[in-house]
Amino acid sequence: MKISYSWLQQFLQVDLEPEKAGELLTDLGLEVEGIETKESIKGSLEGVVVGKVITCSQHPNADRLKVTTVDLGLKDTVQIVCGAPNVAAGQKVPVATVGTTLYDDKGEGFKIKKGKIRGEVSLGMICAEDELGLGSGHNGIMVLDESLKVGTPAAEVFNITTDYVFEIGLTPNRSDAMSHFGVARDLRAGLMQQDIKLELISPSVSDFHVDERTLRFDVEVDDKELAPRYCGITITDIEVKDSPEWIQNRLKAIGLTPKNNVVDITNYVMHELGQPLHAFDAQKIKGNKILVKTLEEGTKFTTLDDVERELSSEDIMICDADANPLCIGGVFGGVKSGVTEHTTSIFLESAYFNPVSIRKTAKRHGLNTDASFRFERGIDINLTKYALKRAALLIEEFGGGKMASDISDFYPEKIEDFQVFLSYENAYRLIGQEIPKETIKNILASLEIKINSETAGGLGLTIPSYRTDVQREADIIEEILRVYGYNNIKFSHKLNTSISFDSNKETKVENTIANQLSALGFNETMANSLTKPEYAALSENINEEANVEMLNPLSNDLKVMRQSLLFSGLESIGYNINRKNSALQFFEFGKTYHKFGEKYEENKHLTLFVTGNRTQESWNVATKVSDFFYLKGVVSSLLERLNLSNVKTSPSKQDIFSEGISFNLGKTKLVDFGVLKRSILKDFGIKQEVLFADFNWGEILKLAGNKKVKVLDLPKFPSVKRDLALLLDNKTEFKEIYNLAFQSERKLLKDVALFDVYQGNKLPDGKKSYAVSFLLQDETKTLADKQIDKIMQKLQQTFEKSLNAVLR
Repeated sequence: MKISYSWLQQFLQVDLEPEKAGELLTDLGLEVEGIETKESIKGSLEGVVVGKVITCSQHPNADRLKVTTVDLGLKDTVQIVCGAPNVAAGQKVPVATVGTTLYDDKGEGFKIKKGKIRGEVSLGMICAEDELGLGSGHNGIMVLDESLKVGTPAAEVFNITTDYVFEIGLTPNRSDAMSHFGVARDLRAGLMQQDIKLELISPSVSDFHVDERTLRFDVEVDDKELAPRYCGITITDIEVKDSPEWIQNRLKAIGLTPKNNVVDITNYVMHELGQPLHAFDAQKIKGNKILVKTLEEGTKFTTLDDVERELSSEDIMICDADANPLCIGGVFGGVKSGVTEHTTSIFLESAYFNPVSIRKTAKRHGLNTDASFRFERGIDINLTKYALKRAALLIEEFGGGKMASDISDFYPEKIEDFQVFLSYENAYRLIGQEIPKETIKNILASLEIKINSETAGGLGLTIPSYRTDVQREADIIEEILRVYGYNNIKFSHKLNTSISFDSNKETKVENTIANQLSALGFNETMANSLTKPEYAALSENINEEANVEMLNPLSNDLKVMRQSLLFSGLESIGYNINRKNSALQFFEFGKTYHKFGEKYEENKHLTLFVTGNRTQESWNVATKVSDFFYLKGVVSSLLERLNLSNVKTSPSKQDIFSEGISFNLGKTKLVDFGVLKRSILKDFGIKQEVLFADFNWGEILKLAGNKKVKVLDLPKFPSVKRDLALLLDNKTEFKEIYNLAFQSERKLLKDVALFDVYQGNKLPDGKKSYAVSFLLQDETKTLADKQIDKIMQKLQQTFEKSLNAVLR
């Protein structure tokens, strides 16, 4: 939320430096995240002065240019070449001197330099209003008042202002601070604790009166729960035009674009007092009646952004006498009832709508407006009529309007202020130290919390209506503490804590695997369980109907619970790659969530992500990119650590992989892993290969056992290694060679390893070459050459017979 310091000073005549004011607001709980300097004209026209044209003659080398001499209040006049048709001797004009920087409407600057134009020296520029950012006119230079003194800075002539804008990170509970007046009220309370007592000045509405009762609208509210208070007034004889410059400057400072005097004033009062307002073109309201009601489900309505929306039967709508919708109450106006340049009379609305209803409506239609931001957090119901009068008086002053009716005020059940009892003992206990009672009373008074009664043990209090978040004793204590100052609370330097020991088997297994992955260079991630519903469309294996949807989502990007850990992981991968961190190894333990009819299901997963180089670039180490076989090795080592052996391999049925396989134990799938499709990576802006593994962690926990470590003596007799280069069919897997080898020689064969694979043009079609090593060892004696040759011959014959292998 943006707060203008000069606007704030309208209510509180404080002369603190902006940085000091920002620090105090932060201490009060209104965290100032940044302070930005805002100028009504960028650059503040520095270097632009009032000059007088002494002479003006035709340029000798150009028909459309004039050569002028200009007095800038210096010792000597300067020569300036000017192309404006209206330049003439004797004029007072704005002159940008050499070295001045002027800015265009996009904020891009250009510097005035000494130069020659068609052979004539030019030492400055005589400016038109658009060149100075003072308007859009470019028909000629600006001609200033004759009474102005030569050399006067243009910033003084055009009343250029400089403001400071606070960016406040407002927490959802502080609805009372959603306005300049509310922030000023909080700042005053903080200053009072520093013995700086200032008056809080509120805008006066004492001049409000009805001119003539010529246009009255009846107001009818169907549901007082949805609209507990609704006020309105008609104003006629309005001239829709530009707002006064001071209103435009204040709106621009907080990031709003001025439109016209009526719309700008409603926005101005909303940001001034915190009460949203809406102006309807009175001529577009049929039957001189306003109905506040809900409409049938699916009713079509076009909002101000020219988007046709389908209404819910729970949306609060502002309608005319024929129940034609004019506005989504508290959220967004309609395209057919808004104020235009042809509007001459308006119905001005100021209301209090049910916060929960407004929030649901805003989320339902994907609308987040300044009005809904305030309504859904809870505004001050007692401010409704006052804000209406304030806006009506401004429209009367700057739009020439006349009050044409009394104020309609639907307020059937007055909402009473909260009554709370504060115990001194509880306050001291929660704060952690004893604060003087008089200090507590002064803080409460500065917060406009009234003391109704006082006993030795505490205070009976009445909470003002604008503090919708203060309803309990603990809330009162929090208010006292934030104004007193958290930094003023003494605390012990001793920290007491207890150490918990988790003997849960599942936790032990997870920690074991996490430690192993960390040792391999993986980093653990923890992503949000909420995600985008659109991700379900990226894989046919994910059923969109199984999405678990949030009833009240924080945003459209956090609307459903995830059915896969893949997409949140890819978000992290993309985020890192965009920041030049492309060598990544992530793992995450998490759950997926599914809805099948009325049944909900949660499944545990472990996922791995690998992308980029496995090693850092170095002069003595060759860079190696992570590949499928590396990930396979990691997956196999994890299963081995979990004592899950004799797994079977099958092609993965997941459509997210361009190349993928599954490891299964019996009928239970343990893990899917492989290379992700580029079509999926494209949605996350990832251009490099990403490897992904998804462990069915819930099933693995059921099957995993503790693997006992067996310690053996070192062998006394040497081992022997022999190699075979085999020409095989492409479909043949190394696993088949491995199993056949051990079936053929069970006693002396200790290990079989694949150390090279070749597929190329030099081999017959459909063939590949495997280089396989065999480790032989007898634990009782040294192997003889004849015995070794016999074993190798037997292995070769086995491969030739079973796999049609040919020795290369």
